[in-house]
Amino acid sequence: MPRRASGPRLYLDKKRRQWAIRDGANFIRTGCPEAKLEWAEKLLAKYIAAKYSPPKSASPPIADILLFYLKDRVPMMKSRSAKYNVANLEKFWGDKLLSDVTPANCRAYARTRSQSAARADLEKLQSAINHWHSERATLPAIPKVWKPPRNEPRDRWLTVSEAARLVKASKRAEHLKRFVLLGLYTGSRAGVLRTLEWSWIDLEAGTMRRRAPGASEVANKRTPPIRLPRKLKHFLRRWKVADGGQCKYVVHYNGQPILRDPWRSWKEACKAAGLVGVHPHVLRHTRATWMVQRGVPPWQAAGYLGMTVRVLEATYGHHSPDWQAEAADI
Repeated sequence: MPRRASGPRLYLDKKRRQWAIRDGANFIRTGCPEAKLEWAEKLLAKYIAAKYSPPKSASPPIADILLFYLKDRVPMMKSRSAKYNVANLEKFWGDKLLSDVTPANCRAYARTRSQSAARADLEKLQSAINHWHSERATLPAIPKVWKPPRNEPRDRWLTVSEAARLVKASKRAEHLKRFVLLGLYTGSRAGVLRTLEWSWIDLEAGTMRRRAPGASEVANKRTPPIRLPRKLKHFLRRWKVADGGQCKYVVHYNGQPILRDPWRSWKEACKAAGLVGVHPHVLRHTRATWMVQRGVPPWQAAGYLGMTVRVLEATYGHHSPDWQAEAADI
């Protein structure tokens, strides 16, 4: 009778004096010396977790639901926030069952996070449960995850004088200056500004793509091509000459791409400009507000910003000079 496999375990290679992982016929080196057993144990735990496949069940533990979602759905998402949401959820829900997904427990979880962060996490919990039901095992009943209400949309935008001060202060850092000017003139999201490539810009035609040709886009974060403002084309021509064809990205730091929002230089520029509590997303809010204030037709403004007319009117409609004019003058 064949011996039953004993599963993954640590094995000390006496010749190399290093720990390895034995898993049946597989032999995986950890690179950990004999004296670093705790390092090898952590690697073994990660190996076992990565190999584990949640069994199909109509009453699964939340840990299995989150793990299946993390392995089966999250890799197909462009946003990196889903991993962060799942990690947050595991700390509270990891030892709970599907039957524990009640409004009381959801409210208890919400008290451990800010309102917006708790809502984002709990939305992912609902998505993970729905994904298990549709792709792993049919649930007899899908619990409805209670979520705190959405925060009111931010109404902070820059006046023309504030924007001018920010542009002046950002000149100390070339990458930030480009980031700020592109944001004010195009209203693009920060992620678009950081990944914008010169090959996406046609200065002769006066157009700019917000993503690579053929690349897919997220449904709620549309990135349509736009017509370049005249003043921005002037800046772009100067920057292109300065880069000399040596840089792939329009916004870069010494030729290297900007992987995250430029928080350090942003805060320094805001301080110099006398702006307090301003997030980089204010550049997009500012462009949207200025267009509405100047009476740009909603369908044009929405198309330029990559949002629906409904969202534009709900978020920025009160900035229109004609907002409720007839209703107020009766």
